[in-house]
Amino acid sequence: MRIIFKGTVQGVGFRPAVYRTAVAHGLHGAVWNNGSDVVVDIDDGETFLKEFERVVPHLAVIESITKEDYLFKDIYNGFKILRSANRSSGFSIPTDTAICSKCLKEMRGAGRRSGYPFTTCTDCGPRFTLLYGLPYDRSNTAMKNFYLCPHCGQEFSDPSDRRLHHQTICCPVCGPRYYLVDRYGNPLKGDPIRKFANNLDQGMIGIVKGWGGMHICCTFESLGELRDWYHRKNKPFAIMVRDIDTVKKYGIPTDDERRELQSPHRPIVLINKKKNKVTELISPGLDTIGIFLPYSGMQYLLFDNLQADALVMTSANAPGEPMVTEDRDALRLLADMYLMHDQQIVNRADDSVLRIFDGNTFYIRKSRGAIPSYLETSMKGSAVAVGAQENLAGAVAKDGRIFPTQYIGNGDSIGVPEYLDEAIRFNMKLIGCEPQIVAMDLHPGYANRPIAKAIAEEYGAKTVEVQHHWAHAASLITEHKMDAGAVLTLDGTGHGDDGQAWGGEAMFSTLSKYDRLAHLEYIPLLGSEKALYDLRRLKFAVDVMNGTENHDFKDKEAEVLRKMMPNSICTSSMGRLLDTLAYTLGICKERTYDGEPAMRLEKYLEAGSLLDGFETHTINGVVQTAELFSRIRPDQKPKDVAYSIVYNVMKELVNSAVQRSDEEGISEIGISGGVSYDGPICKMFQDMIIAADHKPIFHSVVPNGDGGISTGQIAIALKMIE
Repeated sequence: MRIIFKGTVQGVGFRPAVYRTAVAHGLHGAVWNNGSDVVVDIDDGETFLKEFERVVPHLAVIESITKEDYLFKDIYNGFKILRSANRSSGFSIPTDTAICSKCLKEMRGAGRRSGYPFTTCTDCGPRFTLLYGLPYDRSNTAMKNFYLCPHCGQEFSDPSDRRLHHQTICCPVCGPRYYLVDRYGNPLKGDPIRKFANNLDQGMIGIVKGWGGMHICCTFESLGELRDWYHRKNKPFAIMVRDIDTVKKYGIPTDDERRELQSPHRPIVLINKKKNKVTELISPGLDTIGIFLPYSGMQYLLFDNLQADALVMTSANAPGEPMVTEDRDALRLLADMYLMHDQQIVNRADDSVLRIFDGNTFYIRKSRGAIPSYLETSMKGSAVAVGAQENLAGAVAKDGRIFPTQYIGNGDSIGVPEYLDEAIRFNMKLIGCEPQIVAMDLHPGYANRPIAKAIAEEYGAKTVEVQHHWAHAASLITEHKMDAGAVLTLDGTGHGDDGQAWGGEAMFSTLSKYDRLAHLEYIPLLGSEKALYDLRRLKFAVDVMNGTENHDFKDKEAEVLRKMMPNSICTSSMGRLLDTLAYTLGICKERTYDGEPAMRLEKYLEAGSLLDGFETHTINGVVQTAELFSRIRPDQKPKDVAYSIVYNVMKELVNSAVQRSDEEGISEIGISGGVSYDGPICKMFQDMIIAADHKPIFHSVVPNGDGGISTGQIAIALKMIE
């Protein structure tokens, strides 16, 4: 019998498990990788499958098993692992997985891998970040130039060893090594990890090379210096802590959050923080803190040598640009010291970032540990999508599966379009995608549009422009395998089909068309992009609309702004409404990073109560919002005003979605877009939908924000093919 296994079946110890099962039961045949699949020729397939079911490697995911009648070759004497073939395509490897308990114990023990940070086995370690292509063999990884020593070669060939056919097997004799250099690239003597840890304890700021990129790190004592050096005045930093017990020192994790923190994927998880001077310095003005646990051998060894129980750990890059992977690029950042290694990083992968809402996983950044992954769809064409502009990710589709790229960055930053192009083409190569159609955002100025056009021209494919919020809605209904649905798409900015900047929409969407059911009242963006950072301009526009006096600008400035009002781009953005509200209530007077006003407003929404007098109404599909600001009184608490305005605006959007869903006979109503990361707003939405006898749906696989746009784009493109 010939048996073909499809799924995540490479890089997980699958062939060794097949081998052990066959040998243990006296079976004859062979096993090999065939592109992304594993093929087994065996004399008694039924016995083998029955026994193998009990020992499938825990990182493996078997999606299908195909059995074929096959004239068994008598040449097989015993059972063998054969050389890989390369005749099929598709993802078949696991994500990068935290070092397992056995390897951790071995690394901390007294054997030949004592203190060796690259200790891994078939159950753990990097996969995607060091992969050039399939099949998953050493020659297709960053380990191809590290030749096995006799001891590792013996383990690689020993059926009883857990490293049997472990493709990245190595040790201090034959594997990669860490080394420490100063800010000028000069080598520093001593044990590199121990000296790096000691220097961190003494207040230095360092850059450390890991699996998918590099981190800037320091102790909390150096946090102020880091903010000055890194030009990051208020933006929160993620912290890596020694262990799960230390998490409780800085935050208050729920059971779901604790499970995510300790999962083999080791994402950064946003949890409620314990309020003290240290946590306030880490995430100023916020109720949450981003925390993650060590996942690599190096990180465990670092904490073993560190007095501090936590470190600031943030991606090493210029703001908005891709994380650096090369020594020469890291040295340009001028840190105090660099802990580097000589293994190449093939695929960048920032740390994944997520938060949990009522059991739903909201990916803010989906990357290391969560990529590669795919979404099933019934549409079978081949397509590519390049996403939007900020928080970029691309997507590639073939044979009913959508494969997103890892998180890329902000499209208008140096190096990001090139990185996006590389990531998309890598996915295309792995799954053998030759696109029939390429999707991009409707906005004419986005930096990734030339990539879409170049790929389309290369393959003779069509191009399609997809409205931003339609893509958000499409990503959610595709994730939930729906044909249609009403979705609130709430975010900062997206180019609308009327030339204005949308962002506070209730839409009814299929993958073929959308109806804009309701949207927030348009507010002029005075000076366009300037209004996103100078929050006074948003408030000025609202005051002019209400006929209210404004004291934020001098007479001459105010006169200029008034003249700009009729000709300015306008926005229906929920994000801009939250910005205006945060500024008006004195919660955030300047925006120093993307989303800051809304993020600072969140804790007020969490604590607020509903006041009378902030009810609003919808006229011809437009939710009236500007007039709400004229009703704010000085004696009202900011938290109650914030809650009341947002609650009543949400109520109008939800009502329009409920009405259309009732007409269509659909029970589910969804929410998507960057604003849907906001816990209190999601709670309002959830309660309103349930009260209307409908079912609220949320993201849990596709990122809520613009990282999910490419999934929606590609679903719409596939529908066009169909």
